[in-house]
Amino acid sequence: MPGVTHGAGAEEIEGDGQREHPPLGLNLAFAVVFLVSACGLGYQLVAGTTSSYLLGDSVTQFSFTIGLYLFALGIGSYLSKFVDRDLATVFVRVELAVAVVGGVSALSLFFAWESELWFRPLLYGQILAVGALVGIEIPLLVRLLEEELELKELIARVLSWDYVGALIAALLFPLVLVPRLGLARAALAFGLVNALVALWSVSLFQGRLRRPMALRIQSGLVVVALGVLFSQATTLTSIAEHTIYAGEIVHARTSPYQRVVVTRANKSYQLFLSGALQFNSEDEYRYHEALVHPAMATSPDPRRVLILGGGDGLACREVLRHPSVEKVVLVDLDPAVTDLARTFQPFVELNGGAFDDPRVEIINADAMAWLEEGANLFDVAIVDFPDPHSFSVGKLYTDTFYSLLMGRVAPDGAIVVQSTSPRLAPNSYWCIAETMESVGLYVRPYHAAVPSFGEWGFMLASQREFPIPTDVPDGLRFLSDAYVPTLFVLPEDARRREVDVNRLSTQSLVRYYDDELRP
Repeated sequence: MPGVTHGAGAEEIEGDGQREHPPLGLNLAFAVVFLVSACGLGYQLVAGTTSSYLLGDSVTQFSFTIGLYLFALGIGSYLSKFVDRDLATVFVRVELAVAVVGGVSALSLFFAWESELWFRPLLYGQILAVGALVGIEIPLLVRLLEEELELKELIARVLSWDYVGALIAALLFPLVLVPRLGLARAALAFGLVNALVALWSVSLFQGRLRRPMALRIQSGLVVVALGVLFSQATTLTSIAEHTIYAGEIVHARTSPYQRVVVTRANKSYQLFLSGALQFNSEDEYRYHEALVHPAMATSPDPRRVLILGGGDGLACREVLRHPSVEKVVLVDLDPAVTDLARTFQPFVELNGGAFDDPRVEIINADAMAWLEEGANLFDVAIVDFPDPHSFSVGKLYTDTFYSLLMGRVAPDGAIVVQSTSPRLAPNSYWCIAETMESVGLYVRPYHAAVPSFGEWGFMLASQREFPIPTDVPDGLRFLSDAYVPTLFVLPEDARRREVDVNRLSTQSLVRYYDDELRP
């Protein structure tokens, strides 16, 4: 349209309506749309996953991340209208800013995790900054391309490639990037793509740039800087984690489900999953003896045993002490944990090589889905899940889950569930008891002192009434026939509370746990 600038600046269109810049390669331009969209969603996934790993409660973290990110996209889109000149230059600089802020996001969050004062402001500040910058990108691209296509065709094609890019990022992130690269390098990989897009855009929009050489040098420097960080990301992540964990880190891996870290301190080993301590080799025997042997003593002559969770092999070690056991099926979601228990020599020594016993079958699957699909009955079911710190774990403590579990346990069999601390989290503890009773189980709560955790709780249950068990194997380090009955005596400060049943639709337990134990 002669005489109309469309906000593109006087350097782009003269008064006679003739363009001074050459036409763009549309396919290349739409490839840019695809890539910036993929990276934008990638940063959102990095933020949600990192905050879930470090803060727990994945539903809350992803809800906050998505809400803030979409809000920031709106801010960025609105701000784009104030860009009246040098659109291509601004676009390249926005790409570089996104590359830097988004690329270092996961690393910076790991370094900030030790500080309660700075972590959340940094997390939410990064989400807002990246969202606002990404929100500027697409409007600028549309304005840069508006002379190449009719508006309705342009909008349709830009948005189509935008959504395709988001889909590809959503598929690659959990299936390829996190398992192969880890969170820190995944974020840096997205940053590198944005920086390379900036470098590419200098050539693509060369006829519209005032100082293309300066932008090319800036883009090249950002590519080099992010490339160096990418090559050193594992080392940098380890340095950051050393500020989080007290002991020496001897193993660290990011799986599609969690961050797996093993530390060594004072000749003992500790396993952390997404920052939460799972066991300390110095006193884990107290926990695992208390978890396993009362249930094994409750079931008459247990032959088939189901372990849900327990991917470290320590509960399995205790089960195999019983000569009547013919088959153990262990269902744990994360192969990164079960592989570690089978191959990491300190853990193999700790669990006695339990996973190499021919009686043991390991299945890596979601426990709830696995219960729904099977039909075999077990004499004992040992439930050793992490604490209900998120809705994804909390579903494994619901009445729905316990109903499914009852269907896989013999009528005279036994079920035991680790149940958080009756002293530190009494509402959580009694919510688990209330929920198990709501499906018709007869429940006996008990507890044990585990120095690394404090006073820890368990629920022993069956479909029939049963006496307090007393018969445990000889040679245990913690339990004896005389001591077991004392576990079932709860102190006054752990007395029963009035609590809700934990249902799949409400997840009351996660709220109780969040109120009682969230840092």
